[in-house]
This record gives sequence, structure tokens and C-alpha cells, in this order.
Amino acid sequence: MKQTAFQGHLMSARIFSPARTAMQSGKAKTGRWVLEFEPESPRRIDPLMGYTTSSDMKSQIKLVFETREEAQAYAEANGIAARVEEPKEPRRRQISYAENFRYDRKTPWTH
Repeated sequence: MKQTAFQGHLMSARIFSPARTAMQSGKAKTGRWVLEFEPESPRRIDPLMGYTTSSDMKSQIKLVFETREEAQAYAEANGIAARVEEPKEPRRRQISYAENFRYDRKTPWTH
């Protein structure tokens, strides 16, 4: 594996499939894979404005791929040590509308 050095450091990244946001009800744009570089320097608080800042420019780069294999192939071709994070399947609790009116509810029904 050839090593690509950026300012004397080995480039490392993570490959993951982002979960849907809280504002999404469907599954649009959730099957994609993202290659994101690991931060090389810690973030620090700007004393004047109070927001966090970093001198690491690679933290702003996110590459989007259609499949995991494409992302892995890109990382391997460019000598980027990448770790793959498997997507977590969402767990849905199966409840029925009748559960709202059960007489043995743990929390009482209020209007």
C-alpha cells in the first residue's frame, strides 16, 4: 500500500453511510457512502467569538460515493488508510393505536 503524506502525516479517513436526519421522514439520500477525513489537530475555542475552530483543512472535505466498494477503491487507490463503519439499522417499536386506551397503562391518559 502506498502512503500519501500530508505535511508528514499519514492520511486516515472513515467510510460510513449517514443515517437520515430528524427532519427526514423517508429514506431519500440514505443509501450513499461518505469518505470523511479524520481530524489531525484538535478543535479549540476562539477566545473572541466563542465558536470552535480548527487549523485542519481536511476536516471540511467529504466525498460522496454511491457504493461502499467505490469509496474503498478510492481510498486504496490514493493511499488513504480508511476504516469502514457499518450502518446501524433503525429499530421501530411496533405499537397499535389501541395501546393509547389500555386500562393498565403505565402513564394515565390526560387531555
